[in-house]
Amino acid sequence: MNIEMTVRRADAADASRVTEVFAEATADEAVLTWVMKDHPEIAQRWRTEHVPELIRHALHEDEVWVAAVGDDIRAVSLWRTVTDSEQGEQEVSWARKLFEHTPVPPFRRLATVTGALAARHPEEFPHRYLQSIATVPRHRGSGAGGAILIHRLAAAERAGVPVYLEASTERSAALYERCGFIRVGEPIPLPEDGPTMLPMWFRG
Repeated sequence: MNIEMTVRRADAADASRVTEVFAEATADEAVLTWVMKDHPEIAQRWRTEHVPELIRHALHEDEVWVAAVGDDIRAVSLWRTVTDSEQGEQEVSWARKLFEHTPVPPFRRLATVTGALAARHPEEFPHRYLQSIATVPRHRGSGAGGAILIHRLAAAERAGVPVYLEASTERSAALYERCGFIRVGEPIPLPEDGPTMLPMWFRG
């Protein structure tokens, strides 16, 4: 019997499971892999300390949307409605303070990428920002990420609000393009052999 994949907004009751899925799904994400390079102990600390806080904040302040088959969450996405540049500036300040408190290469790289993305984040308000979308490895290719995109882009189009993101790989950029995103501006290269971020807009 086939069980239909559903897309829904997560709530506080989902926090624990969403945290687990997001930590697993992003373990090999291009930017995070670069940030945590050669420091597995920091990667573990990130998963156990920072990911739970990130999900709690997103559930409370922003939106977390998941794709699931029954109770099996296969993909998690973090969305934000951006009305000014204040939150980006706060994230830059947080990343810098994290590095000052724990001056190790991963947190230096985290401060670098946070600053680079904030410097190029568009000042066209309001817009929706797809901060992150990730599918657990065993379910990649099942359409979970695409299901979230189709669902949320349809909602953005109905609301007349554009959507912005930065793709971290050509593969992910190709998926976004199939869903209607277009590349805009110059790519954002990260230092130390980091990935190149690709700014993209969806305008319906």
